[in-house]
Amino acid sequence: MRFAVVVAALSLSAPAAALDLQGHRGTRGLAPENTLPAFATALGIGVTTLEFDTAVTKDGVVVIAHDRRLNADITKGPDGRYLTAPTPVIRTLTLAEFKRYDVGVIDPETRYAKGFPEQRAIPGTPMPTLAELGALVRRSANATVRFNVETKLSPLAPDEALDPETFATTLVIALRAEGMAERATIQSFDWRTLKVVQRIAPEMPTSCLTIARGNGDNVQIGKPRASPWLAGLDVDDYGGSTPRTVKAAGCTVWSPFFRDVTPEAMAEAKANGLTVAVWTVNEPAEMRQMIDMGADAIITDYPDRLRAVMTEKGLTLPPATPVAP
Repeated sequence: MRFAVVVAALSLSAPAAALDLQGHRGTRGLAPENTLPAFATALGIGVTTLEFDTAVTKDGVVVIAHDRRLNADITKGPDGRYLTAPTPVIRTLTLAEFKRYDVGVIDPETRYAKGFPEQRAIPGTPMPTLAELGALVRRSANATVRFNVETKLSPLAPDEALDPETFATTLVIALRAEGMAERATIQSFDWRTLKVVQRIAPEMPTSCLTIARGNGDNVQIGKPRASPWLAGLDVDDYGGSTPRTVKAAGCTVWSPFFRDVTPEAMAEAKANGLTVAVWTVNEPAEMRQMIDMGADAIITDYPDRLRAVMTEKGLTLPPATPVAP
């Protein structure tokens, strides 16, 4: 089927009000990633979903951070200096120790800084706990915003995070304690945690994250062995089809890197009853392309840009609920 025909068919089949605007790491393009200011910025702009990453501290507290180790590009220690490798693993830190680090200003000498020139510096910003995010959302009085919660662990670095069973269980308990569970989706590149969530919290949708290129390839199509990321599944047993493998994994959401998505893969995902949430889409032209292709959700560092694209396409916008971080 030709590209234009597939795109046209998918565009006609997608309801206009269905696009889920997800703020990636809060609003990474505009405020320090995965921090309360970033989430407050997203709520003030107006998003459907707050997307963020989780880890668990040595004393069992669920915290919000993208990496298993503290990221030297954005993290200053108690001495006010940027960290150098090897940086501490979050699971080896108590909450009190974790809170001593400052992630409010990107190191200006890094590629990261050059990639996000619009991100405002907020010195003295710590990484938050899941409970602190829950409290922020309650203060905003936003009763509809959802949470797309990623588990950060790796089958290739088992010592850098809790085991999948303990990680997923700890996260589910914390989400329920904060009253966030009914609005939460759990996502991961490491599908082992998703299998646990499906068993212990079947009311929470699970989202299979994928990337099929580069060093991060967790799908590994055509490789001699099954990918260690897919909880025992081998994509080649499903004809090399990522959507079919996601379906077999029990996920209701397929969350691919947007450049991996083709009209044919989108159509196959929809035929298998999957919701498609593409990541991380930052340029308006690419946002338009993903909408036209039929994406159900777009994860972006720039929710303001996506709102502008949604406005020009006549799509329903989520409400803005300003709140102080």
